[in-house]
Amino acid sequence: MIVHLGADHAGFTLKEFLKKKLAKKGYTVTDHGAHTLIKTDDYPDYAAKVARAVQKKGTGILICGSAEGICIAANKFKKIRATPVWTLENAKLSRQHNDANILCLSGRQLSTKKAEKITLTWLTTPFSGAKRHKRRIAKLNTL
Repeated sequence: MIVHLGADHAGFTLKEFLKKKLAKKGYTVTDHGAHTLIKTDDYPDYAAKVARAVQKKGTGILICGSAEGICIAANKFKKIRATPVWTLENAKLSRQHNDANILCLSGRQLSTKKAEKITLTWLTTPFSGAKRHKRRIAKLNTL
């Protein structure tokens, strides 16, 4: 599975941590930046890079301070279903019900341990394929 990563300065440390963990677990990881800690960078730049890559193939993980700004930016792109997640239950439901294709995490509010658990849960939870969920996603795609 291809996982596209992106983070601004507030998510940089967590991105670097997850990049190593995911590679060790056998995921193909593409890092779309930041590649160095730049305290004046802007999260929309990384959201755009990851969203465009996910539109082509794979899933994505975006990290900023709150998870919300980078999520808003990613959701501006067609067929992107980015979701901010803070719990394992939300990680499961966002995949099972919404077929989310970008996970958004908070670099300031999540420990590395909790972020890793959320990420692995999200990546290993399949879309349910239930008729009602497919119908809802189809409606999202027309917005």
